[in-house]
Amino acid sequence: MDQLLQHLLNGLVLGATYALLGIGLTLIFGIMRVVNFAHGELYALGAYVSYAFVSVLGLNYFGSIVAAAAVGLAAGALIERLLLRRRDLTSIDEVMLIMIGTMLIMQNAELLAWGGVAKAVPSPFPQDALVFGAVSVAPIRLFMLITACVLLVVFYLLIEHSRLGLSMRATFQDRDAAKICGVNVSRVYTLTFALGSCLAAIAGALLAPVFLVNPTMGDLASLKAFAIVILGGLGNLAGAALGGFVLALVEEFGAGYISTSYRDAIGFLLILVVMILRPQGLFAAKERVG
Repeated sequence: MDQLLQHLLNGLVLGATYALLGIGLTLIFGIMRVVNFAHGELYALGAYVSYAFVSVLGLNYFGSIVAAAAVGLAAGALIERLLLRRRDLTSIDEVMLIMIGTMLIMQNAELLAWGGVAKAVPSPFPQDALVFGAVSVAPIRLFMLITACVLLVVFYLLIEHSRLGLSMRATFQDRDAAKICGVNVSRVYTLTFALGSCLAAIAGALLAPVFLVNPTMGDLASLKAFAIVILGGLGNLAGAALGGFVLALVEEFGAGYISTSYRDAIGFLLILVVMILRPQGLFAAKERVG
């Protein structure tokens, strides 16, 4: 039982950051219908901002999370305005090529700027684990869990109880009707891509002290983000959040009770099973309005 509770806690900690990744990607797809292959590179960008802030400049780690959020927001807005604004987003092939090209450019820019050697971001917290009864957790991981959960709540309130969230939901349901009602769809697209990119960058900054930062770290992050979106259902924001926790828990229990060597493989095996048995996702209806 003690081991079970420990794996559950570890899965919840990782699941919170997975949820940030998944929500950012599904937000962009749900509203803009853009398959953002560069999502993992925006995650890596956040991790490198944290590294530059803490290890290179010697500044505060907590400030690096704010910096990563700002850089991710700006990068997302720039990508949308320069690369997608004048494109026909219904041309799936063109959009996919643009996003794949963006991914390759960002990855190679990181390699050119920082080299191929993995970088470490020092944790601002003590190394000794905090013990709560039968389970223990590193302070940095507890901080990740709390921060990610707070951001998920803030994001929910933004989408459900703000004018911007109303505009986003209206655009998601019917872009043409939203235009008729006075919604600035172009502005919504920019803010949507910027916000989704911001969430990915924050996830990267949060995980930077836990995992080594390297130019290819975005590859696996992209795969997991797409896996989370598939689990939750395309365009389903709540499903993406739950999908992040489901994927993390499956990986954690698989690593704990089967083998750590198959951690990622077990998660992707779950995706294959879901696609066969419930292709619309675990948390989506068979027919999605949008």
